[in-house]
Amino acid sequence: MQDKTTQGVSRRRFIATAAGASAVLAAPAIVRAQAKKEMKVSVGRQPWAAGNSPVTAYMMNNKTFEKYAAESGYALTVDYRDYPSAAPMVEAFVSGNLNFGMWGNTPIVRLVSQHQPIQLLTVGEGHFRMVLATRKDSPIRNVADLKGKTVGALLGGDPYNVLVQMLRFELGNPDPKAHGITVVNTPTQAQAATIPTGMDAAVVIYPAFLKAQKDLGTVGIINSYGYTEAHYKGPAGEGAGILLPSVKKSPFYPDGFYLHRSFWIGGNKLVQSDPGIVTAFCRAQQDAVAALSKMDPGKVSQLSVKYWELPPDLGAKVVEDDVLFKRGWCWPTEGDAVALLETSKTMADGKIIPKPLTWGEVKGAFAGAAAAVKVAYEKSGGKPDAAGFNAKNTADLRGAPTWDLDHWVDRS
Repeated sequence: MQDKTTQGVSRRRFIATAAGASAVLAAPAIVRAQAKKEMKVSVGRQPWAAGNSPVTAYMMNNKTFEKYAAESGYALTVDYRDYPSAAPMVEAFVSGNLNFGMWGNTPIVRLVSQHQPIQLLTVGEGHFRMVLATRKDSPIRNVADLKGKTVGALLGGDPYNVLVQMLRFELGNPDPKAHGITVVNTPTQAQAATIPTGMDAAVVIYPAFLKAQKDLGTVGIINSYGYTEAHYKGPAGEGAGILLPSVKKSPFYPDGFYLHRSFWIGGNKLVQSDPGIVTAFCRAQQDAVAALSKMDPGKVSQLSVKYWELPPDLGAKVVEDDVLFKRGWCWPTEGDAVALLETSKTMADGKIIPKPLTWGEVKGAFAGAAAAVKVAYEKSGGKPDAAGFNAKNTADLRGAPTWDLDHWVDRS
């Protein structure tokens, strides 16, 4: 029989041993609680386009998406994919083979009209200059000269919508057929900018135009901002830099004939199941926009030199145009959303969609992700403030952000 001292020591040893065993048993649970959720996502980019190209290059080089995802509890692997245009990216997204994508007004309006399960996150790029271009010896000097001619434009994309708006406000009718104009689809912008045989003119994106101008002597007539280019000669005068009076009739003014905005898109399922991933993506994008906005535009352009093939002095022109770098932030506003509403009216006129979107449908496309985007905004420093969002003396349309939908004007 043990005395009381021996019993006390034994009891203390038992308690210590049991406590140690319990700690060992509990350890796996603690490790499991601290382990990050492994996840792989795919991100589609259009590196031949504008602001999204250097922004995603910065994100890739600095692994900021992965960094911010880790802060939200994810061990993230990102598969960045290059797409030449919106069409194949939209196809991949709709088929469930892409998590994040970025494309312009036209495919977004079509998808919302079809009630596809998408959510708009942030502005991917905007205020993209598109140029009505032709050969250097062409007699086509203004929009009226396009009558009876063949014009290249990306059908179902922003270049075609730019052409339609130019016709609407310069000639009074947006339908190319009303002017005897034959439109040829030009899915490859670099080729379109060369004005190949069979086309008299084309609407091309700015990087492709600048390269063709440098290499081949391609000339511009007018641009999507409503200003003349060097080859222009017509009622407004001759040469570049003249603001065409007709552009002031556009609902997109002061952005121009066309309010170009491309948005980053996420699927409803991802937004609902993993809002932390959405927040991390938006934080990574804003981190890139803020950093690049402070850099020399020519140096920024060299992040995309593989795709744009422009020297710094010409690449800087593309960077300086983009609304992302003008603003220094990527958060979508009511003014940006107006691009979708007004574009839908044009698309309905052209029988591309059955009827224009309602303002409620436009708001709904932003509403699902608004909370996750707001968290990203707050974690990124909460800039700009309300005055910055609603500033009127700017070259771009603004308004309340998407997480403040109650302050959007009723446009129904």
